[in-house]
Amino acid sequence: MARWGKCDFAQLQGLEARLTQLEQAELDRFFRAAAQDLAARLLAKAVKRTPVGAPPRLEGPKAGEIRSEYWAGYQGGALRQGWTVLPIEKKGGAYQITVTNNLLYASYVEYGHRQTPGRYVPALGKRLKAAWVPGRYMMTISAQELERLAPALLEKRLHQFLRGCFDAG
Repeated sequence: MARWGKCDFAQLQGLEARLTQLEQAELDRFFRAAAQDLAARLLAKAVKRTPVGAPPRLEGPKAGEIRSEYWAGYQGGALRQGWTVLPIEKKGGAYQITVTNNLLYASYVEYGHRQTPGRYVPALGKRLKAAWVPGRYMMTISAQELERLAPALLEKRLHQFLRGCFDAG
């Protein structure tokens, strides 16, 4: 009768143990952490692109009066500070990231808005000239940029996660 040799199944049993560990690992926690990382990156990009208001340069005889009445103590930056990330939600097999700005005028700055040319605005001390103010698209551009970067970021994070599961043994 032939001898086939010796076989050590310890490594195969170790692989089986790691696979069950991977199966039982907290994948939900991993996915939520990855989604939270993407949400933080999206928030940072949107905040960076958000314009900060500045008091207008006023000229003319009423400049001091207008400045003291409408612009005294104006700081700016409320729109930039208004960005928030809502909790990550799992809908079916997907994790949903929601970054929002609850200021009433945020959508007008994002997408643009109409205005009536010739209307006098006391806070500016002059009449409006353009019928349309173009949008700044802070969130739109940031989301598109993140969609291009996301596959590489997720691949790197998944590689680290799998390395942690298989090398720890």
